[in-house]
Amino acid sequence: MDLATGKRTLDPERTREGILAAAHEEFVAHGLSGARVDAIADRTATTKRMLYYYFTSKEGLFLAVLERAYSRIRSLEPTLDLSGLSPAAALRKLTDFTFDYHADNPDFVRLVQIENIHFGRHLRMSDAVGRLNVTVIELLGDIIARGCREGAFRHAVAAVDVHMLMSAMCFYRVGNRHTFGQIFAVDLDRPELRAAHKQLVGDAVLRLLTAD
Repeated sequence: MDLATGKRTLDPERTREGILAAAHEEFVAHGLSGARVDAIADRTATTKRMLYYYFTSKEGLFLAVLERAYSRIRSLEPTLDLSGLSPAAALRKLTDFTFDYHADNPDFVRLVQIENIHFGRHLRMSDAVGRLNVTVIELLGDIIARGCREGAFRHAVAAVDVHMLMSAMCFYRVGNRHTFGQIFAVDLDRPELRAAHKQLVGDAVLRLLTAD
């Protein structure tokens, strides 16, 4: 509100963030195909025209939501302060963070699953996602190189392969928790099972780099 004129002023960044937050919820709930732009506009007290002004199209909005989701996890990894830890401890801490982030943010997993249903075509249109995600590979690369220099890791493994192993179970146990839980009669949200799986993932990643 402009105090001098009494008129409501437009905050473009706040409006954009509000649209992204509402779109995040709509896409998670209904997927890309089922999500309705009208519903997103209603949630933000704006119009379809305004949404298209900011994001061009429904697919452009979905891509922006994806970029925002990847940005959040990638922005947290550099804050873990891994440089002061031994290579093994740094790798364990990064693995633990990855596990907890996936477990605590199932919406992130859901959005990535939706993009995979669409064969990753939206990410191919994004320069930002590639720049965002290279940071975790560089972070892992530094840990692996330091571990090899110090003799903590017996052989070098490509950082992208370590990242894939690290992410695989973290992602799977969230993305497939309903089917896996039903088929094998296990509750993957049970605290003691979550703790056991977290330990298992960390052990597997370290074993990859320390095995003969």
